[in-house]
Amino acid sequence: MIRIFYLAAISFYMLATLFPYLPFLKTMVSFLCMLTVFISLRSVRGLALIFGGFFLISGISMLIASHATFSAYVMSFGEMIQLVALFAIIPVLALPIQYGRYSDAVSTIIHKRINGIGQLYVLTSAVSYFFSSFMNLGALPLTYHSIAPSLPGYPIKHPKKYLNQAITHGYAMPLLWSPITPIVGTVLYLTGTAYARVLPLLLLLSVIGLLLDWGLNSMRMHSAISSEIKGHQQAAATRSYILDPPDHNGKLLQIFIAVLLLNGLIVFLDHVFPVSFLFLVSVVVIPFAYFWCVLIGQARPFFAGVRRHFYAYIPKMKNQFFIFLTAGFFITAMHTSHTDRLVTHWMDDLIQWTGFRAFMILLPLIPFALAFAGLHPAVGLALISEALKSQLLHQAPTVVTIAMLGGAIPAFLMGPYNATLGMMASLLDEKPFTLSNWNFSFTCFYLLLLTLFVQVLYAVL
Repeated sequence: MIRIFYLAAISFYMLATLFPYLPFLKTMVSFLCMLTVFISLRSVRGLALIFGGFFLISGISMLIASHATFSAYVMSFGEMIQLVALFAIIPVLALPIQYGRYSDAVSTIIHKRINGIGQLYVLTSAVSYFFSSFMNLGALPLTYHSIAPSLPGYPIKHPKKYLNQAITHGYAMPLLWSPITPIVGTVLYLTGTAYARVLPLLLLLSVIGLLLDWGLNSMRMHSAISSEIKGHQQAAATRSYILDPPDHNGKLLQIFIAVLLLNGLIVFLDHVFPVSFLFLVSVVVIPFAYFWCVLIGQARPFFAGVRRHFYAYIPKMKNQFFIFLTAGFFITAMHTSHTDRLVTHWMDDLIQWTGFRAFMILLPLIPFALAFAGLHPAVGLALISEALKSQLLHQAPTVVTIAMLGGAIPAFLMGPYNATLGMMASLLDEKPFTLSNWNFSFTCFYLLLLTLFVQVLYAVL
């Protein structure tokens, strides 16, 4: 039942965006989102219910205090349906990867060409980075199942920690710039910044972050290396290099070309069409995945895979979707009741007290802190975005956008309640808090890198 309401709300959101001159479509989106939220109350549990309930009660209280009309209550729903749509549709990109058996190519290369644990870490991180730029959360299980079978052949003392760090650190970096990443679309939507304007800078920060992880791991390996590992590496080095089958090399090239095409297509369409970035990505994903399946001869199973995806995936994500919709209601209620003016005033006071450059140091810590309270970075940034528009976005929109996106990465690396560590915890059979602790060191170095990057950018721009 809940799946039908979410799909209906997403469908009407698409129609309302395509036909903005038909106001009843927007009303239907709000009405369906409201029904979905209240129906979800029966099945949502845990922190999602606590936070969602808080957003609902607080939003209703603000509307009551402002003497809002009945229609205002209904129309306050639906603010974040675009994020729900993106989360629901993005995993479809995993279908051509799955049907094309691209993970087999990765496994083959590992067995034939990787000699030491340092090289294996770099490859694992790079593979995770590559898949993440195209598949988002789907990159985690795909990278894990491609790499994990090869680990017994290497003298790794803590394989779970090794895999967690290599996969999650590589996975997090493309979240800065990949157009299919929900947080990118959300921040661009909130700040109104053009994707092409910030893409080169985000790519640069992303690559530096990946190189930072490789450098830190190299230092760890160097300090912890033993004669046993050296012996293994020397023995491994005696293995003859066997050229990978052309089929495997071709598969990796196909993924690389697909990533370039998807990003190029989205940049082009974002420049041509005056629609929101989130909507644009949501519309492009399914046709792109279909044509990819056609090219690899898997068109027939594609439609069955899409049906299975929507049948199984949406119920699994009901907690996350519930928080998005209730947070959207809370944000709209703040605006309707003019409570947001108070928050804006507080934020203005904080900016005046700290100064712009000092606040740019604090800004990335906001979504990071809220992640430990169970809030997705997209929700946390949406809550403060209106306040930021008063001063910061007018002063340095590019710098603010990069600080907001950069600040979301630590939340993905260490937030114990987000989907990233939740999925990795299930793959590794470990607690999310354990994985969060394992990522602490790199997160600190990354935050230092982000601070320096933002400050230099502000000085240059």
